[in-house]
Amino acid sequence: MKQMMLLALLGLSVLAQAQTVITGTVTDKTSGQPLQGATISLSTGGSTYTNAKGQYRLTATANGAFTIQASFLGYRTIRETASGKTQYDFALEETGLFVKPVEIASLRAGRDAPFTRSDLNKEAIAQQNLGQDLPLLLNQLPSVVTNSDAGAGVGYTGLRVRGSDITRINVTVNGIPVNDAESQGTFFVNMPDFASSVNSIQLQRGVGTSTNGAGAFGASLNLSTNEYRENAYGEIDNSYGSFDTWKHTVKAGSGLINGHFTIDARLSKISSNGYIDRASSDLRSFYTSAAYISGKTAIRLNVFSGKEKTYQAWNGVDSATLHTNRTYNPSGANKPGAPYDNETDNYQQDHYQLFLNQSINNQLNFNIGLHYTRGRGYYENYRDGESYADFGVEDPVYNGAPVTTTDLIRQLWLDNHFYGGVFSLNHDTGKLNWSLGGALNRYDGGHYGKVIWAQNGGFDKDHRWYDLDAFKTDANIYWKGELTVTDKLKLFADVQYRRVNYELNGFRNNPDIRRHERYNFINPKGGLSFRLNEQQHVYASYAIGNKEPNRDDFEAALEETPKHETLRNLEAGYVLQSPKAGLQANVYYMNYRNQLVLTGRINDVGAYARTNIPKSYRLGIELDGHYNVLPRLTLAANIALSRNRIDAFTEYLDDWDNGGQKAVEHKNTDISFSPDLIAGYTVSYRPLNGLVLDWVGKYVSRQYLDNTSDDRRSLDAFIVNDVRINYTVPQQFFRSLGLQLMLNNIFAEKYEPNGYTYGYLENGTVKRDNYYFPMAGFNFMAGVKIGL
Repeated sequence: MKQMMLLALLGLSVLAQAQTVITGTVTDKTSGQPLQGATISLSTGGSTYTNAKGQYRLTATANGAFTIQASFLGYRTIRETASGKTQYDFALEETGLFVKPVEIASLRAGRDAPFTRSDLNKEAIAQQNLGQDLPLLLNQLPSVVTNSDAGAGVGYTGLRVRGSDITRINVTVNGIPVNDAESQGTFFVNMPDFASSVNSIQLQRGVGTSTNGAGAFGASLNLSTNEYRENAYGEIDNSYGSFDTWKHTVKAGSGLINGHFTIDARLSKISSNGYIDRASSDLRSFYTSAAYISGKTAIRLNVFSGKEKTYQAWNGVDSATLHTNRTYNPSGANKPGAPYDNETDNYQQDHYQLFLNQSINNQLNFNIGLHYTRGRGYYENYRDGESYADFGVEDPVYNGAPVTTTDLIRQLWLDNHFYGGVFSLNHDTGKLNWSLGGALNRYDGGHYGKVIWAQNGGFDKDHRWYDLDAFKTDANIYWKGELTVTDKLKLFADVQYRRVNYELNGFRNNPDIRRHERYNFINPKGGLSFRLNEQQHVYASYAIGNKEPNRDDFEAALEETPKHETLRNLEAGYVLQSPKAGLQANVYYMNYRNQLVLTGRINDVGAYARTNIPKSYRLGIELDGHYNVLPRLTLAANIALSRNRIDAFTEYLDDWDNGGQKAVEHKNTDISFSPDLIAGYTVSYRPLNGLVLDWVGKYVSRQYLDNTSDDRRSLDAFIVNDVRINYTVPQQFFRSLGLQLMLNNIFAEKYEPNGYTYGYLENGTVKRDNYYFPMAGFNFMAGVKIGL
């Protein structure tokens, strides 16, 4: 109560302060033309963007000195100390350097593109970046649900958008594909603290615009790191929190050297014991970038790497144990006595990116990017009672009798190479803007297993019982254009041709299965945007996306080859952007043909296989907005209401009584992990200059673990509240000094955003075993950031 009274008094004192509205324009110094999208920010907090006429409007506290800053990509930043005026006009001068990120402009949805999207800038990312994995930084975006195996956001994490998991979300870094070529997922644990090098994020929901890499079957996530910083800088960022979680980050940059060269670097280390028992993480990474920039040319080399060692927590907690011991971890517990201490996942991934951005004239430029990703690592398991025959070894004989089983320790290895090139040619006349782009990528993947110890012997040192190769070639070419028909109406067209070639030479449990599959996809998109006025526009689009099966889908007999999936996506929305408020309201319809889902079916080679479902769909409405109630008080909220259905499918249950499986028919059921309601809200308050208090909440309704709509196999609805505190300390010793505190799950909600289920028949009764991934109760992270 005392704390609430103090907060109220602080609020009253602030409201008593005089407020002033600041307006002005931002123009090009040479031509005098307005600059749309320039950033205007105040040192006391608050920022906005200029409209098409270069105009802006901001509210500031009149008491106390502050500076106002205008910045725009490719122009020199201007700062001015407030002098009591209410209008500040800025004429920005071009740097004369080609710093436009061409590789991003060709892939992202533009300001008026008719696609549903959310954007995060560097400041928004930094406000919550205290060591948690990148998906959790996206948790407050519409239709997003995140989870963490270790329960606290460090280690293996997951992301779903509109119910689609990470294997259906296209992820690129500077336009380079990041999704694993085989599983089509993205493992952000292999890119620790990557958010500290990201300067902007765009999440497109739905099929979105054409991009490189995996088919976007639920969303596209585009990360940009190619930031230009004119001045030298240094930064030290240290955080500590619950579960002995530590984050150490050091960043430095040269600024512009001799008018042409820049060098940036980051070194990070993150460690945590995790909320779940033994779910520890030891994560290390670095990022370096060197660039040469001239008036029409930019050459940039990025080299970054991540190395992770995490104790496995991906088996979940069974339903009975969940109520008595939420942090129980069954991984490694099959070892007699204490759990096996090295039941770990170990992986290192190195990325190399080389870009050439070239301006031909004021209307035409192009980008060429070469990339190479090297990945290698393994996960290690203690296995009890394993058969020698399953590892291709004859039973050893002791005292004249053969021994058929043994406890052992195995390692399952991946050793892969992913390389290729991307390009884009961009033409901007003002009337017609278009991009021609594409990519050619190759994946060479090695899979092998080693036995490194056996209780009863019988194995050669580092015995390999399988050694298999897989290859995948992915090529695409696209053209997309935006035509300005009138001052208010713009038309958008986009078409992509994509060719995928799989060559799979066996699986661990079925080494004799060979797959050679080819896919040819045409993915057209079209739409329009109509501007009602300077602050409002409406849009509509229709897109078709196609997606090849994952590697594991092919572990079946030849006559059971899975079909590719097709998605038809209709989007329509309204956007309002004003100095006082912002709103995006949209509806969507995603119609699937041959969507691949788990049904419990075991194919004729003994593997649980995803099955093509003829018809399914997602229908929803999303609202996302903010309102500046007072100069220091902002309310932001989003809500997503959806209906996600499968017309009909057959579930298969293992019959433990008679062998085989029993089929059960279902009609009009919910798609798994697709909640009907997702909502988020943020109350942001600035009681003092430099101090920002955020109350953040997230609600997710019931999610089903399978596609049967059975409440007994579901995740309960939950609501979680966090508090974020960011304070920039006034001082003279450093360029900046920031303090951060995150209080997560302040009401200690017990919730599980992820899980899985297994159904079977025993003694004539249907039984279900559910497993959950619980999240931590109340926990905190605190950090200090020093700018040098």
